[in-house]
Amino acid sequence: MNPIQRIAIVGTGTIGASWATHYLARGLDVAATDPAPGAEAALRTYIDAAWETATALGVADGASPDRLSFTAEARDAVGDADFVQENAPERIDFKVKLFADLDAAAPPEAIIASSSSGLTMSVIQTGCRRPERTVIGHPFNPPHVIPLVEVVGGAKTAPETIAAAMDFYAAVGKKPIHLRKELPGHVANRLQAALYREVVHLIAEDVLDVGAADDAVSWGPGLRWGVMGPSLLWHLGGGEGGIQHFMDHLMGPLAAMWPDLGQPQLTPELEQAIVDGVLSEAGGRSIDELAAERDSMLLALQQMRAGVAA
Repeated sequence: MNPIQRIAIVGTGTIGASWATHYLARGLDVAATDPAPGAEAALRTYIDAAWETATALGVADGASPDRLSFTAEARDAVGDADFVQENAPERIDFKVKLFADLDAAAPPEAIIASSSSGLTMSVIQTGCRRPERTVIGHPFNPPHVIPLVEVVGGAKTAPETIAAAMDFYAAVGKKPIHLRKELPGHVANRLQAALYREVVHLIAEDVLDVGAADDAVSWGPGLRWGVMGPSLLWHLGGGEGGIQHFMDHLMGPLAAMWPDLGQPQLTPELEQAIVDGVLSEAGGRSIDELAAERDSMLLALQQMRAGVAA
């Protein structure tokens, strides 16, 4: 049985609310905190709307939204937590002060994890008396649907904390990966940035429009990437010779494209072209409608992957 049973969610915006949904679905007790007016009502509304998807992905025995409690005071939320998932704004001075406060209020044995998408734990933990128990646990949005979590410690994070965080995330159904070095943006966002840089370059060069660029990704390599990562797919691309054949005969032509990849300048005109293209592609569908469409397809993909793995 997982020894971590009491979760504190600090910050209940989109990411925090999704994390709360996931932890509740895994049968854990969640104490959430956010000082914003109306935060509790917004959180409960989000969880109610997301619970159908969480249920379709599978909920643990005893899982219920009723196991959520809320307080405006962070110290009260984390006071008896086993694991803290912080989701506050990405402002470094604010985050350093917040982590110092969380460190002072949380039980000494609790792990304090940050969902930060760009800040490094070496900086965030500088005000903590117990920095060894702080770690980045960066999810992919929305956390109750997407399994990936990037785990990376700071200069003062204990190896035992990283191992415990990896074990915990795996135990609650996530797919944690350990980053051995700190990088701005971590890894998955950097991969997104690299691909989108070329997408923007191709749009700027009028090679294709926004909708066609999205189709080129989602109906081509994106479909394969939803099943296997690029290196393993190159193993298949090498045929009977596998990855060695790919490296010997196909990697050269692929690498030859690298110097020609674009370095676009994001001008106001280019930004507006992308905005116009996206709105045209959306075709009048609201953000909520598009999110529901995305989550429905992600749910089907995950259910299919789970069935194949089983």
